Amino acid sequence: MPESKPRKKSSKDSGTAEERAPRAQAQPGVNPRWLVPTMLTLFVAGTLWVVIFYLTSGGARLPIPPIGQWNIAVGFALILAGFGLATRWR
Repeated sequence: MPESKPRKKSSKDSGTAEERAPRAQAQPGVNPRWLVPTMLTLFVAGTLWVVIFYLTSGGARLPIPPIGQWNIAVGFALILAGFGLATRWR
C-alpha cells in the first residue's frame, strides 16, 4: 500500500512546547485603597436615603422635599453606583 507524504509543519506550528503552551494570566493587582470604603458608603447612603424618604413621606418628604418621589430614584442610583464599584472589587 502506498504511503502518503508527510505534512509539512507550518511556521506557526514549528514552535517549542513552551511557546505553544497557553500563557499564564498575570495576577490581578490589588484593590485601590478607596474602593471598598467608597462602595460601602454608597450602599449605606443609598439605603439611608430611601429609608429616610419612606419614614418622612407623611409630611416632610425628606431628604430633598422639592423632588418628591424622585428621592427613591436618587437612593437607588446611589445603591447602583455601589454595585458598580463592587464589580471592580478583586
